[in-house]
Amino acid sequence: MHQGTLDLTLDQITKIEGHASLSLKVKDDVITECKFSIPEYKRFYTQAVRKKPINSIPQMVARICGTCSNAHLLCSIKAIEASQGIIPSEQTKILRRILVNGLMIRDHGLHLYVFALPDIYKRDSLLDFDENDHEEHELLHDAFAVKEGGNQLAIWAGGRSVHAPNPTVGGFLKLPLLTEKDKLISQLKSIRPRVLKLISIFQNCDFVQEEDVSFSALQSTNFDFLDGSIVTAGGKRIIDAEYASHLEHIVIPYSQASGYKFEGKTYIVGALARVNLSKQFLNPATLEDASEALKLFPSKNIYHNNLAQAIEILHCIDDSIAILEKIHIQDEKPARFSVKPGIGVGVVEAPRGTLYHRYEVDDKGIVTNGRIIVPTGQNQIAIEQSLYHFAKDHLETPKEELSLEFEKIVRAYDPCMSCASHFLKLKIIRKVSR
Repeated sequence: MHQGTLDLTLDQITKIEGHASLSLKVKDDVITECKFSIPEYKRFYTQAVRKKPINSIPQMVARICGTCSNAHLLCSIKAIEASQGIIPSEQTKILRRILVNGLMIRDHGLHLYVFALPDIYKRDSLLDFDENDHEEHELLHDAFAVKEGGNQLAIWAGGRSVHAPNPTVGGFLKLPLLTEKDKLISQLKSIRPRVLKLISIFQNCDFVQEEDVSFSALQSTNFDFLDGSIVTAGGKRIIDAEYASHLEHIVIPYSQASGYKFEGKTYIVGALARVNLSKQFLNPATLEDASEALKLFPSKNIYHNNLAQAIEILHCIDDSIAILEKIHIQDEKPARFSVKPGIGVGVVEAPRGTLYHRYEVDDKGIVTNGRIIVPTGQNQIAIEQSLYHFAKDHLETPKEELSLEFEKIVRAYDPCMSCASHFLKLKIIRKVSR
């Protein structure tokens, strides 16, 4: 017991991508401070893209993050193509779809198996799972098998699992080999039962933290992570190029990352938002085999983000199998184009939610200005709100238990601090001596 007074600092929230911290202060049973912060150093990518030729930008911004690099890569390519009026071929769109499916399988797999499952099984780490326990032994091996399935899919489509070298403006520098597709299909089919097991685990998880917030995500009729229009829980539909105009930039003085509100409201992006808004567009095989789990959506329980990610892994497997069984790859070079001035916006769904890139390009093909808005920045205010609400309702919980519960809440959002901490707003005041 802490008798109405508590000073809790989590300098290192574990099992997330990057570093985050929490400071909670309670006096006389009243919360006087609840600050969720992202302390990672800013890396100024929006400044770094300036004065660079457009063809160099995608691989540069892919280095923002080592885990969801291919989301930044594809979003950047999409923005540059929009600035130059380039329309990618149907084959290019399909290969990019497979690449992002591989990213989702691998990235969601990392979060769910390595970061989230230990909370359910009351283990500190996946490596602490008991090899003599049949269920835990299987899950340990499931983790590696599912992640490898995503890796191989991305390698086939993009040339590498992270920082894929083959996607480029207007197409692909190197096309995948059809001779390898049967092996991929077999591998995806082999991990499918493992993912169904994962869905069942998170479906039956009793963690609850409900938040009265809005949701936002790209929506398309085939649950595509790369195309569509922005939709909200209120039914509003926005073309992707206008997305940023609906966001309110919030300066958080104790965090290295910018926060955002959607039309003045706290909102959430990510798998929970996508499944809430678009579950009817999932692959038919996914809709059938995950039907019981899908009855829980739409949901405001932020822990259902984990379940939504598991369902998305299944969708990506089913979608990729369907594509690979029919695909025919033609010899095709990247689209040729003559550089012209323009402004281009790219919006895609990264594993953690809606990702936005915008570039202004001059007549020499040089980027004169850039803006990047990442999912974790958009979720930052909602994360802090969830932590505050939980603290307010559980002030009598022992400090050690509170710490664990706070970490579980943060992990449910699956934040990526590396992506979030690159923003820069620079103001220079020059004084002239007289």
